[in-house]
Amino acid sequence: MQKFQILLAISFLGFTGLSAQIANDCFLEEGCTKGQSPPTYSTDPLAAVVPFGPGEKLTYKVKIGVVNSGSAHMEVLGIDSIREEPSYHLEMSLRGSLLFGAIKVNDHYESWLGTRSISSHRFISDVHQLTYSRYRKFEFYPEKMSWEETESGETGRLASALPLDDISFLYFVRTLPLEVGQTYTLPRYFKREGNPVVIKVEGRKVVEVPAGTFNTIVVRPTVKTRGLFSEGGEAELYLTDDENKHLVYLRSKIPVVGSVTLHLESISEGYQIHTGDQKPKS
Repeated sequence: MQKFQILLAISFLGFTGLSAQIANDCFLEEGCTKGQSPPTYSTDPLAAVVPFGPGEKLTYKVKIGVVNSGSAHMEVLGIDSIREEPSYHLEMSLRGSLLFGAIKVNDHYESWLGTRSISSHRFISDVHQLTYSRYRKFEFYPEKMSWEETESGETGRLASALPLDDISFLYFVRTLPLEVGQTYTLPRYFKREGNPVVIKVEGRKVVEVPAGTFNTIVVRPTVKTRGLFSEGGEAELYLTDDENKHLVYLRSKIPVVGSVTLHLESISEGYQIHTGDQKPKS
Protein backbone atom coordinates (compact mmCIF):
# COMPACT_ATOMS: atom_id res chain seq x y z
CA MET A 1 0.00 0.00 0.00
CA GLN A 2 2.10 2.86 -1.28
CA LYS A 3 0.56 5.62 0.83
CA PHE A 4 1.33 3.78 4.06
CA GLN A 5 5.04 4.60 3.86
CA ILE A 6 7.33 6.83 5.92
CA LEU A 7 5.96 10.01 4.35
CA LEU A 8 2.42 9.05 5.27
CA ALA A 9 3.60 8.13 8.73
CA ILE A 10 4.68 11.73 9.13
CA SER A 11 1.58 13.09 7.46
CA PHE A 12 -0.86 10.92 9.39
CA LEU A 13 1.08 11.71 12.30
CA GLY A 14 -13.81 5.73 5.02
CA PHE A 15 -27.24 2.02 -4.82
CA THR A 16 -29.00 4.80 -6.40
CA GLY A 17 -30.65 8.02 -5.29
CA LEU A 18 -29.56 10.55 -2.66
CA SER A 19 -29.11 9.81 1.02
CA ALA A 20 -29.34 13.36 2.28
CA GLN A 21 -30.72 16.73 1.28
CA ILE A 22 -28.27 19.58 1.88
CA ALA A 23 -29.40 23.18 2.31
CA ASN A 24 -28.27 26.09 0.14
CA ASP A 25 -27.82 23.97 -3.01
CA CYS A 26 -24.71 22.47 -1.44
CA PHE A 27 -25.21 18.91 -2.79
CA LEU A 28 -22.66 19.12 -5.59
CA GLU A 29 -20.24 16.68 -7.24
CA GLU A 30 -17.29 18.31 -5.55
CA GLY A 31 -18.95 19.34 -2.26
CA CYS A 32 -19.66 22.66 -0.57
CA THR A 33 -17.92 25.96 -1.00
CA LYS A 34 -16.26 27.37 2.08
CA GLY A 35 -18.22 30.26 3.55
CA GLN A 36 -21.67 28.81 2.86
CA SER A 37 -24.15 28.37 5.67
CA PRO A 38 -23.81 25.05 7.53
CA PRO A 39 -25.77 22.34 5.69
CA THR A 40 -28.64 20.42 7.21
CA TYR A 41 -29.10 16.69 6.65
CA SER A 42 -32.03 14.33 6.62
CA THR A 43 -31.82 10.70 7.67
CA ASP A 44 -31.64 7.99 5.03
CA PRO A 45 -33.11 4.50 5.73
CA LEU A 46 -30.71 3.04 3.13
CA ALA A 47 -27.56 4.43 4.76
CA ALA A 48 -25.45 1.82 6.56
CA VAL A 49 -25.06 2.10 10.32
CA VAL A 50 -21.71 3.76 11.08
CA PRO A 51 -20.39 5.58 14.18
CA PHE A 52 -19.57 8.81 12.30
CA GLY A 53 -21.30 11.44 10.22
CA PRO A 54 -21.04 14.92 8.70
CA GLY A 55 -19.49 17.45 11.05
CA GLU A 56 -17.31 15.00 13.00
CA LYS A 57 -13.80 16.38 13.51
CA LEU A 58 -10.88 15.03 15.53
CA THR A 59 -7.69 17.05 16.05
CA TYR A 60 -4.31 15.66 17.10
CA LYS A 61 -0.89 16.62 18.36
CA VAL A 62 1.83 14.76 16.43
CA LYS A 63 5.12 13.72 18.04
CA ILE A 64 8.28 12.18 16.63
CA GLY A 65 9.85 10.59 19.67
CA VAL A 66 9.17 13.09 22.48
CA VAL A 67 9.30 16.14 20.22
CA ASN A 68 6.12 17.98 19.26
CA SER A 69 6.29 17.96 15.46
CA GLY A 70 2.97 19.31 14.26
CA SER A 71 -0.78 18.86 14.24
CA ALA A 72 -3.27 16.76 12.29
CA HIS A 73 -7.00 16.39 11.92
CA MET A 74 -9.56 13.94 10.55
CA GLU A 75 -12.96 15.31 9.51
CA VAL A 76 -16.21 14.28 7.82
CA LEU A 77 -16.80 17.40 5.73
CA GLY A 78 -20.26 16.50 4.44
CA ILE A 79 -22.06 14.35 1.92
CA ASP A 80 -21.40 14.61 -1.83
CA SER A 81 -22.80 12.77 -4.81
CA ILE A 82 -20.17 10.76 -6.70
CA ARG A 83 -21.63 9.32 -9.90
CA GLU A 84 -25.07 9.63 -8.29
CA GLU A 85 -23.98 7.72 -5.20
CA PRO A 86 -24.17 9.57 -1.84
CA SER A 87 -20.76 9.56 -0.16
CA TYR A 88 -19.20 10.80 3.05
CA HIS A 89 -16.54 13.36 2.15
CA LEU A 90 -13.60 12.51 4.42
CA GLU A 91 -10.52 14.66 4.98
CA MET A 92 -7.19 14.14 6.72
CA SER A 93 -4.45 16.75 6.82
CA LEU A 94 -1.24 17.59 8.64
CA ARG A 95 1.07 20.54 8.96
CA GLY A 96 4.36 20.37 10.78
CA SER A 97 8.12 20.25 10.67
CA LEU A 98 11.01 18.04 11.69
CA LEU A 99 14.70 18.61 12.41
CA PHE A 100 14.21 22.17 13.70
CA GLY A 101 12.19 23.18 10.66
CA ALA A 102 14.55 21.70 8.08
CA ILE A 103 11.82 19.31 6.90
CA LYS A 104 8.39 20.87 6.44
CA VAL A 105 5.22 18.88 5.87
CA ASN A 106 1.89 20.11 4.48
CA ASP A 107 -0.15 17.08 3.42
CA HIS A 108 -3.80 16.75 2.54
CA TYR A 109 -5.89 13.64 1.81
CA GLU A 110 -9.53 13.28 0.82
CA SER A 111 -11.74 10.24 0.37
CA TRP A 112 -15.35 9.74 -0.66
CA LEU A 113 -16.90 6.77 1.16
CA GLY A 114 -20.33 5.54 0.03
CA THR A 115 -22.97 6.04 2.71
CA ARG A 116 -24.75 2.85 1.66
CA SER A 117 -21.97 0.57 0.39
CA ILE A 118 -19.26 1.79 2.83
CA SER A 119 -16.77 1.51 -0.03
CA SER A 120 -14.57 4.16 -1.61
CA HIS A 121 -15.55 6.03 -4.79
CA ARG A 122 -12.69 8.54 -4.99
CA PHE A 123 -9.37 9.24 -3.27
CA ILE A 124 -7.10 12.31 -3.43
CA SER A 125 -3.56 12.58 -2.09
CA ASP A 126 -1.90 16.03 -2.15
CA VAL A 127 1.56 15.77 -0.57
CA HIS A 128 4.07 18.59 0.01
CA GLN A 129 7.22 17.65 1.92
CA LEU A 130 10.56 19.48 1.72
CA THR A 131 11.27 19.63 -2.05
CA TYR A 132 8.82 16.81 -2.86
CA SER A 133 5.27 17.47 -4.08
CA ARG A 134 2.79 15.09 -5.66
CA TYR A 135 -0.92 15.27 -6.39
CA ARG A 136 -2.83 12.06 -7.18
CA LYS A 137 -6.53 11.53 -7.78
CA PHE A 138 -7.99 8.02 -7.96
CA GLU A 139 -11.43 7.10 -9.27
CA PHE A 140 -12.92 3.68 -8.45
CA TYR A 141 -15.31 1.84 -10.77
CA PRO A 142 -16.58 -1.30 -8.99
CA GLU A 143 -18.96 -2.16 -11.84
CA LYS A 144 -15.88 -2.50 -14.07
CA MET A 145 -13.64 -3.82 -11.27
CA SER A 146 -11.09 -1.13 -12.15
CA TRP A 147 -9.44 1.99 -10.78
CA GLU A 148 -7.88 4.95 -12.57
CA GLU A 149 -5.32 7.54 -11.49
CA THR A 150 -6.60 10.53 -13.45
CA GLU A 151 -3.44 12.65 -13.55
CA SER A 152 -1.23 9.97 -15.10
CA GLY A 153 -3.89 7.83 -16.75
CA GLU A 154 -2.60 4.78 -14.87
CA THR A 155 -5.24 2.07 -14.40
CA GLY A 156 -5.50 -1.22 -12.57
CA ARG A 157 -7.80 -3.99 -11.42
CA LEU A 158 -9.65 -3.54 -8.14
CA ALA A 159 -9.01 -6.20 -5.52
CA SER A 160 -12.62 -5.99 -4.35
CA ALA A 161 -16.01 -4.81 -5.58
CA LEU A 162 -16.14 -2.89 -2.27
CA PRO A 163 -12.75 -1.11 -2.42
CA LEU A 164 -11.23 0.99 0.34
CA ASP A 165 -8.36 3.49 0.17
CA ASP A 166 -5.88 4.55 2.83
CA ILE A 167 -8.19 7.04 4.55
CA SER A 168 -11.52 5.24 4.19
CA PHE A 169 -9.96 2.11 5.73
CA LEU A 170 -9.44 4.00 8.98
CA TYR A 171 -13.14 4.85 9.09
CA PHE A 172 -14.21 1.36 8.04
CA VAL A 173 -12.30 -0.20 10.96
CA ARG A 174 -14.61 1.76 13.28
CA THR A 175 -17.62 -0.17 11.91
CA LEU A 176 -16.20 -3.56 12.97
CA PRO A 177 -17.24 -5.26 16.24
CA LEU A 178 -13.59 -5.27 17.40
CA GLU A 179 -13.99 -8.10 19.88
CA VAL A 180 -10.89 -8.65 22.02
CA GLY A 181 -8.89 -11.64 20.84
CA GLN A 182 -10.40 -11.61 17.36
CA THR A 183 -8.53 -11.16 14.05
CA TYR A 184 -10.23 -9.60 11.04
CA THR A 185 -8.76 -10.33 7.60
CA LEU A 186 -9.93 -7.74 5.06
CA PRO A 187 -8.95 -8.17 1.37
CA ARG A 188 -10.48 -4.82 0.47
CA TYR A 189 -7.57 -2.42 -0.17
CA PHE A 190 -8.13 -1.19 -3.74
CA LYS A 191 -4.67 -2.24 -4.96
CA ARG A 192 -4.22 -6.01 -4.91
CA GLU A 193 -0.62 -5.93 -3.64
CA GLY A 194 -1.73 -4.28 -0.37
CA ASN A 195 -3.97 -7.19 0.62
CA PRO A 196 -4.98 -8.65 2.88
CA VAL A 197 -5.16 -6.05 5.63
CA VAL A 198 -5.15 -7.85 8.98
CA ILE A 199 -6.72 -6.27 12.07
CA LYS A 200 -5.88 -7.88 15.43
CA VAL A 201 -7.78 -6.76 18.53
CA GLU A 202 -5.29 -7.15 21.34
CA GLY A 203 -7.00 -5.87 24.46
CA ARG A 204 -8.21 -2.88 26.45
CA LYS A 205 -6.25 -0.03 28.02
CA VAL A 206 -6.87 3.29 29.73
CA VAL A 207 -4.95 6.09 27.99
CA GLU A 208 -4.52 9.78 28.78
CA VAL A 209 -4.26 12.34 25.97
CA PRO A 210 -4.77 16.14 25.87
CA ALA A 211 -8.51 15.58 25.19
CA GLY A 212 -8.89 13.57 28.42
CA THR A 213 -8.69 10.03 29.79
CA PHE A 214 -10.33 7.26 27.77
CA ASN A 215 -11.06 3.56 28.03
CA THR A 216 -9.78 2.18 24.72
CA ILE A 217 -9.63 -0.92 22.56
CA VAL A 218 -6.11 -1.66 21.34
CA VAL A 219 -6.00 -2.64 17.66
CA ARG A 220 -2.94 -3.74 15.66
CA PRO A 221 -3.30 -3.31 11.88
CA THR A 222 -0.91 -5.02 9.47
CA VAL A 223 -0.58 -4.26 5.77
CA LYS A 224 1.47 -6.27 3.27
CA THR A 225 3.74 -3.37 2.41
CA ARG A 226 6.36 -1.07 3.91
CA GLY A 227 5.47 1.86 6.15
CA LEU A 228 3.35 2.85 9.12
CA PHE A 229 1.27 -0.36 9.30
CA SER A 230 3.85 -2.84 8.03
CA GLU A 231 4.62 -5.97 10.02
CA GLY A 232 7.84 -4.46 11.39
CA GLY A 233 6.22 -1.19 12.40
CA GLU A 234 4.33 -2.64 15.36
CA ALA A 235 1.61 -0.02 14.87
CA GLU A 236 -1.18 0.24 17.41
CA LEU A 237 -4.46 2.14 17.25
CA TYR A 238 -6.27 3.07 20.46
CA LEU A 239 -10.00 3.47 19.80
CA THR A 240 -12.58 4.51 22.38
CA ASP A 241 -14.25 1.48 23.96
CA ASP A 242 -17.76 2.62 23.06
CA GLU A 243 -20.05 2.85 20.04
CA ASN A 244 -18.08 5.78 18.55
CA LYS A 245 -14.64 4.11 18.37
CA HIS A 246 -12.87 7.44 18.03
CA LEU A 247 -9.12 7.20 17.40
CA VAL A 248 -7.57 8.83 20.47
CA TYR A 249 -3.97 7.60 20.22
CA LEU A 250 -1.73 5.99 17.61
CA ARG A 251 1.84 4.83 17.82
CA SER A 252 4.23 3.13 15.42
CA LYS A 253 7.93 2.50 14.91
CA ILE A 254 9.33 3.83 11.66
CA PRO A 255 12.88 3.04 10.42
CA VAL A 256 15.20 6.08 10.67
CA VAL A 257 12.37 8.33 11.92
CA GLY A 258 11.77 6.35 15.12
CA SER A 259 8.61 6.44 17.25
CA VAL A 260 5.64 8.32 15.76
CA THR A 261 2.58 9.08 17.92
CA LEU A 262 -0.73 10.92 17.55
CA HIS A 263 -2.45 12.35 20.62
CA LEU A 264 -6.10 13.41 20.49
CA GLU A 265 -6.68 17.06 21.42
CA SER A 266 -10.37 17.59 20.66
CA ILE A 267 -13.53 15.88 19.37
CA SER A 268 -16.49 17.46 17.58
CA GLU A 269 -19.32 14.98 17.12
CA GLY A 270 -21.03 14.62 13.75
CA TYR A 271 -24.62 14.10 12.65
CA GLN A 272 -25.51 10.48 11.88
CA ILE A 273 -27.78 10.15 8.83
CA HIS A 274 -28.59 6.43 9.18
CA THR A 275 -31.76 5.13 10.83
CA GLY A 276 -30.19 2.02 12.34
CA ASP A 277 -31.55 -0.42 9.75
CA GLN A 278 -28.66 -1.28 7.43
CA LYS A 279 -25.42 -3.01 8.50
CA PRO A 280 -22.09 -2.26 6.71
CA LYS A 281 -20.79 -4.92 4.35
CA SER A 282 -17.49 -6.49 5.40
